[in-house]
Amino acid sequence: MSEPRTALDLWPLVVGLPHDEQLKLAKLALKAAASTGDDRSAYERRPPGDQEFSCEEDPLAWEGEGWEELSAPR
Repeated sequence: MSEPRTALDLWPLVVGLPHDEQLKLAKLALKAAASTGDDRSAYERRPPGDQEFSCEEDPLAWEGEGWEELSAPR
């Protein structure tokens, strides 16, 4: 079975296209890349790693400063 083509394999063909066809190809490529599926299928293909949703800060220790102005009389 042959290996899949890469963007660099296709680059000489893209450069050879007229400008309007390059723009058309770019729009089609962006549309195809944007419609790869929903989040569920993406996470099934590559589940989140151990550190994806972690942070070093403790969210319960966040500073409570700045709220005084929201409760100030108007």
